[in-house]
Amino acid sequence: MDQFHHVSTAFLELEESYQEAIEDITKKMGAGMAKFILKEVETVDDYDEYCHYVAGLVGLGLSKLFHASGSEDLAPDDLSNSMGLFLQKTNIIRDYLEDINEIPKCRMFWPRQIWSKYVNKLEELKYEENSEKAVQCLNDMVTNALIHVEDCLKYMAALRAPENFRFCAIPQVMAIGTLALCYNNIEVFRGVVKMRRGLTAKVIHQTNTMADVYGAFFDFSCILKSKVDMNDPNAEKTRSRLNVIQKTCRDSGLLNKRKSYVIKNNPRYNSALIVMLFIILAIIFAYFSAKRPNN
Repeated sequence: MDQFHHVSTAFLELEESYQEAIEDITKKMGAGMAKFILKEVETVDDYDEYCHYVAGLVGLGLSKLFHASGSEDLAPDDLSNSMGLFLQKTNIIRDYLEDINEIPKCRMFWPRQIWSKYVNKLEELKYEENSEKAVQCLNDMVTNALIHVEDCLKYMAALRAPENFRFCAIPQVMAIGTLALCYNNIEVFRGVVKMRRGLTAKVIHQTNTMADVYGAFFDFSCILKSKVDMNDPNAEKTRSRLNVIQKTCRDSGLLNKRKSYVIKNNPRYNSALIVMLFIILAIIFAYFSAKRPNN
């Protein structure tokens, strides 16, 4: 707050249409965040409401700013809201350990309606003896986040200005990539899980068109699907949501134009190539050994 005068000065220099959009969203966000100072996130509806106040409203405000600039049509509120919810839920899932260990008091936003199916207290997910239940709960949370993907793809497909598109698309691709890493991964409860710098750089460099976005979402959803354990209590629901995402990407007709940079970075494929290389080298070595004359 000591530096708020800089914010105020910058705000007052904006055109009136921008000021109106920022003022409206900021008031709603402040009121919503104040509501959750004391209110716990009990139900999935509470979870969606909290994420709406802290991120969905950012999506709505961004759409209003795009529209005020004349660069875009005004996007539907439900699509703008989903853009924010998808990013926020990804952060909440990824940051479990950091948030639960926060001192002096942690503020957690995993809804009780989900985690209470697996443990009695949310902090129990980080204990090694609860690893199986923790992963199942994590997968449940990821499956919940995937429900917003269709809206996000619709929103991005409607953007016209390249700078607006990249500004929106890069974080969304990072989000689906992060969920692919987190899904079925006990390391979420042990340390930091995030995309490698090299892959992050590729996402930033190669996310330029909607074909790139569809390709990334398709590839990351393939990785997610390959990690689904059919013994997981939410496996069927997870696969169903991933099938819808993949169908949306295929139906776009743009997958053949994508830059496929995700699948080839999948460690599974690299391991297979390494094994194949060793087999080939072994055959070559055996061949020349057989040709070598005896002493």
